[in-house]
Amino acid sequence: MQTNGQTRGLTQSVDWKLIIAYLLLVIIGWANIYASVHSADPSSIFDWDVRSGKQFVWIMTSLGLAALILFVIRPSAWESLSVPIYAGVLILLVAVIFLGVEAKGSRSWFAFGPVRFQPAEISKISTSLLLATVMSQPNFRITKFKYFAVAALIIAVPMMAILAESETGSAIVYIGFIFVLYREGLSGWFIAVIGMVALLFITTLAISPYWSVVILISILAICCMVERGGPDKRFLFNLIFIAVAAFLPKLWALMADADASRFSELADGVKTFLLKAKPIHIILGACLLSLPFFFYLAYKEKNRFAMMAAGFFIAGSAVIFSSDFLLNDILQEHQRKRVEVLLGIKEDPAGVGYNVNQSMIAIGSGGLKGKGFLNGTQTTYGFVPEQSTDFIFCTVGEEWGFIGCSIVILLYVFIICRIIIDAEQCRTAFTRIYGYCAAGCIFMHLFINIGMTIGLMPVIGIPLPLLSYGGSSLWAFTIMIFIFIALCREERKYFA
Repeated sequence: MQTNGQTRGLTQSVDWKLIIAYLLLVIIGWANIYASVHSADPSSIFDWDVRSGKQFVWIMTSLGLAALILFVIRPSAWESLSVPIYAGVLILLVAVIFLGVEAKGSRSWFAFGPVRFQPAEISKISTSLLLATVMSQPNFRITKFKYFAVAALIIAVPMMAILAESETGSAIVYIGFIFVLYREGLSGWFIAVIGMVALLFITTLAISPYWSVVILISILAICCMVERGGPDKRFLFNLIFIAVAAFLPKLWALMADADASRFSELADGVKTFLLKAKPIHIILGACLLSLPFFFYLAYKEKNRFAMMAAGFFIAGSAVIFSSDFLLNDILQEHQRKRVEVLLGIKEDPAGVGYNVNQSMIAIGSGGLKGKGFLNGTQTTYGFVPEQSTDFIFCTVGEEWGFIGCSIVILLYVFIICRIIIDAEQCRTAFTRIYGYCAAGCIFMHLFINIGMTIGLMPVIGIPLPLLSYGGSSLWAFTIMIFIFIALCREERKYFA
């Protein structure tokens, strides 16, 4: 419905609150980049020879890009050009593997003299645009396999290309697109399955495969109970089985310590089994023997959920027993060491754990109010490597303290929530879906980067949006956010 036959002006059609939050984060990032390269003999914040001066140039060009997107490019062009943009970026992702320069163990950068460009940063935009184009079609239903497969393929292809570049951090960001699929109708069980896989992988490496199997059985038993509407005889049986499994390692250890002569009257095969078998063999044997009976009951009762639970037990067991292979044979050495340090398997405070330890020292030393701008000792004397890029948040923590960290995080939360609120108010599915894609990408960057700086995530090299030094990252997030603002503006211009 038009408003009095006239279009709305900039004041009413543009989300200025979102733009102000964007500008605040950019300015905060610029100031903290200067602080991270500040020394006893400081230069000007505008000095081109230091990163703060270069970042100022990136900021100015980013504002130019924002104005171009907002006032020059037709918003409808993004949907019509989503396919060629996606294809072009995909070509760059593949080309950089062969033509790019290697940095920090990954080949993901094009170098043009002093200027570097990372295609992985803009690939999130191209993926968001094509995903929004495909999923906004009138006949698209994410619950149907063929449509889900198309959406999954759009996400997976650039993700695999980025993994081939050994740029694990940028690839993990693509997990954020799952929230978009969930908003458009994908079952919440799908997200639960991904979380379960991560839990099994971590438990297997940090504790043992045995307890991963026990956790898997426990969760599946609870899910089946919830699906049936409450506890029944089968749940009580599962509860007894889990209780026995919980005490089995201790009982088996006591038996293993017993004198072998106690088993002298038993057959050789049984005696060998009792002396050499492990609890993991017992529990897996019991489960495998009961699986055919479980499948039979599920088929007889036409209980599809129970059959899926049995199938997931098999898949979960495969995850558990492939975790060690994934850690030692798939991940690169520096990635494996970072995961081992994070999970407490190994300690290396002077090696791969150095960055995180120094980062946590810097953040912790800031206290409530921080040490003050340019007064951070960890920052000034360069104790934290990559402090202007991946570890920029520890500069905020040391010099601005808990209050400064809270303000920065709240600004991010505001941007994410504002994008989601605006997306829900949009009438077009394309704008809504693109908005959720942008919010998901920003959230994943925020979660991984801050988790990395405080020791809750492995160090995988991922920038903090709008704060970290770098033109590729700043341009990418500027373009991503302002495309959404332009799309929303187009709707608000004509509709009340």
